[in-house]
Amino acid sequence: MRRVIEHSWQQHQRVFADLQDLWSQLEQLAQACIEALAGGGKIVWMGNGGSAADCQHLAAELVGRFSTERQPLPSLALTVDTSVLTAVANDYGYGEIFARQIAALCSENDLVFGISTSGRSANVLRGLSTARALGATTAALVGEQGLAGEVDYCLAVPSSAVPRIQECHLFIGHTLCECIDAHYQAQ
Repeated sequence: MRRVIEHSWQQHQRVFADLQDLWSQLEQLAQACIEALAGGGKIVWMGNGGSAADCQHLAAELVGRFSTERQPLPSLALTVDTSVLTAVANDYGYGEIFARQIAALCSENDLVFGISTSGRSANVLRGLSTARALGATTAALVGEQGLAGEVDYCLAVPSSAVPRIQECHLFIGHTLCECIDAHYQAQ
């Protein structure tokens, strides 16, 4: 048991140390989020499984509050409406669950996040493609394999271990929320 704990901790520390290589990209992405919100857009999140849970968590941090009092910010997770998810999956296929929602709900003012540890989730890729076609800014949080599509911002966590990638995705999301909070506190 102790060996498992030590291995997880050592892996976590190595991956987080390597995240420093993404700081410049993270700063640019935070600025893009602030610009989308300032331009009347919203932050939209999509992902599957644990990434879906992260989407809901991060949308809630922006609509509610993260660490400081500020106005509620427009953000939504495309993973929460079971009627839409099951209707679209039934009528069009699971690969369309995000693309269909993006086509209905998004505009060029929005910033759309796709979260996928593998970077190859077909429904996330299809959603990002739809967002790009609408002119929205697109971002992806993925693992070291990268993204099998094109986005404006791609933060690839330097790991292939799913738990470590997910830990880093949540850290990145929380850091984005902190940057957004800092921007609104400075106003």
